[in-house]
Amino acid sequence: MLFRCHNLRMGPGERAVIGRMRESEAMTTRPAPPASTTGVRSERRYRPELQGLRALAVALVVVYHVWFDRISGGVDVFFLVSGFLITGQLYRSAQRGNVPLTRNWGRQVARLVPAVAVVLVATVIAGLAILPEARWVQTVREIVASAFFLENWRLAADSVDYSAQHNTASVVQHFWSLSIQVQFYVVWPLLIAGVALVAGRARLDRTLTRVLAALFVASLAYSVVLTALDQPLAYFHSLTRVWEFALGGLLALWIDRIALPARFRVFLGWLGVLGLVACGAVLQVGSVFPGFAALWPTCAAALVLLAGATGSRRGADRLLSSTPMRYLGDISYSLYLWHWPVLLFFLVLTGEPAADIEGGSFVIVLSLLLAVITYHLVEEPMRQRHASRRGQYRLGAVAVALVLLAAGGWQAVSMVRADHGAQIGDSTHPGAMALVPGYTAVTAGDEPVDPLPPMVSLGDDWGQTSDPWTCGADPVRPPLESCTLPVDGTPERRIVVVGDSHSQQYLGALQPIAQHNRWEVTTFLKGACPFSTGSETEPDSAECLAWNTALVPALVELHPDAVFTMASREVRTGLTESTPAGFVEAWTQLSDAGIPVLAVRDNPRFDFRPPDCVQENGRGAPQCGAERNAWYPEVPSWVGTPGVPPSVRFLDFSDLMCAPDGQCPAEIGNVWVYMDDNHLSATFTASMAPVVEQRIMSAMGW
Repeated sequence: MLFRCHNLRMGPGERAVIGRMRESEAMTTRPAPPASTTGVRSERRYRPELQGLRALAVALVVVYHVWFDRISGGVDVFFLVSGFLITGQLYRSAQRGNVPLTRNWGRQVARLVPAVAVVLVATVIAGLAILPEARWVQTVREIVASAFFLENWRLAADSVDYSAQHNTASVVQHFWSLSIQVQFYVVWPLLIAGVALVAGRARLDRTLTRVLAALFVASLAYSVVLTALDQPLAYFHSLTRVWEFALGGLLALWIDRIALPARFRVFLGWLGVLGLVACGAVLQVGSVFPGFAALWPTCAAALVLLAGATGSRRGADRLLSSTPMRYLGDISYSLYLWHWPVLLFFLVLTGEPAADIEGGSFVIVLSLLLAVITYHLVEEPMRQRHASRRGQYRLGAVAVALVLLAAGGWQAVSMVRADHGAQIGDSTHPGAMALVPGYTAVTAGDEPVDPLPPMVSLGDDWGQTSDPWTCGADPVRPPLESCTLPVDGTPERRIVVVGDSHSQQYLGALQPIAQHNRWEVTTFLKGACPFSTGSETEPDSAECLAWNTALVPALVELHPDAVFTMASREVRTGLTESTPAGFVEAWTQLSDAGIPVLAVRDNPRFDFRPPDCVQENGRGAPQCGAERNAWYPEVPSWVGTPGVPPSVRFLDFSDLMCAPDGQCPAEIGNVWVYMDDNHLSATFTASMAPVVEQRIMSAMGW
């Protein structure tokens, strides 16, 4: 996914809150409508199949997550059902002349927040004990976002932030859908109250239908467009989901005016159920939703609602209305909240990438047990005990405060762990210099020396362009953005760093070199976009090509003393290193303009995170690194590549990442080499600075 969702990217989470059936028994459809134009009118108000539909959706969510590592589409069902329920409730209130905003919000607070607080506080406690320290900072951020029901926007921001796209799936990632749900609960009453105020009771039907239809069309169109342009962002964006709530609202307004033959309703019910079950198996929901594809589960759920209570022994509603299904519907909210953190904690403890049949069964049983306990001891008592609005809001404030207190405590522990007295390059933390010929190791007695940076801050150890760098968009050549490390007076040299994050990671070395030698360093960096005229980019070739097309004229105009970029890519086990033709063509364009290029050999890329491997297997574990002869060809990939201009100077720092014995370990000189599965830590590249400086000077003849 991103999830990038990332490995184990849950598809981004599923099922958020929908109210308890008994709260909405008299509110699931509109009040008795006028006679249908078909001559048949249904006046059902209690819809037992709704609880079963809710139960089916959460069962699919849990089973698909636990055993198939896929997304079921169940979250979209719950969005539709929520729109159906709350629109019906608010419509009836508007017909009576009053939409009780504060009472409605207070009821939602009492119903939703206590269980959320219990799960989040429990997650803090378990996370502190179970999660690798490298995941603490990310998890604390997302717990705070989840407490304020903003997790979807946290994940949306991460989806467009390349530095966050290598985050592992968070134990609270599933709160994204609950966050959208709560945002809906806040806005929807205001919308319907506004429509009622403008339209009045007489025109409420027609006006509200037009408004919901317009929202449906606009949101669906936006969802389709944004999904095509940036699917990870679209997945978490609130506005791409509004149409699902609006579709449920339209059903609430008009479902009782639709008269269908009994046998046809039986057929529709089973068609909807089978459609829901098959959705996650047929579609790659995590990579194609929302957009048009999300019409599958929402329309399937709509068919179940249209079928309604058929009264037939063969109807799907007979299954959905059964006692077990209705009880599962009762606890579905708590089950959804618990299943994801239980699954991720289980995977962390076992070290397995996915749950097998036995392990998955354990996760599901434990999640069910926690859901039952939470429902009976937290959800129901809190909802019933706090009937007054003041009590409901007070309950919500206390619950959120407890979560923030727990998260704050975890953050304080993280800060203490991150506060270290050692400095990179001192006698106990030489980093890359430990592999330089002639280096003499200094022991610290019998006490072990912890690697730098501390594991808790390793995930944020990027080569940064923060103060004293100045950054901004290029007004002449959009979409270019650049950052510059200024110097006082006239710089001795001007260096431009271009490419993707593998170029960026060397800023840890280049910044101290530049400050020592009075170099002005400018960056034109774009995540997953190497400097090339070709399309060997990830994930969006068109966007990257547009960037590089604008970049070359900018470099020619700047005419720096050297351009620093990558010489190769895809250094993986199996000797896959390559120098694409697009790299060579880009270098040639600079060479024709008289601009020298410093091209750096790429570092290894793993299928796991070496620091996490060390935490699991211990320092020095051979499986946490790489064997040089299995990753690096003896002859670099650019040797023999046709068309390489003579002005390109190649830099190979693989000897600082791999020891003379042929091992490329996870830590060198008590410094973590990698911050994730393919990026060098800024602390390690900073330790490389003396060697990087010497080799640049030698290559350029400075």
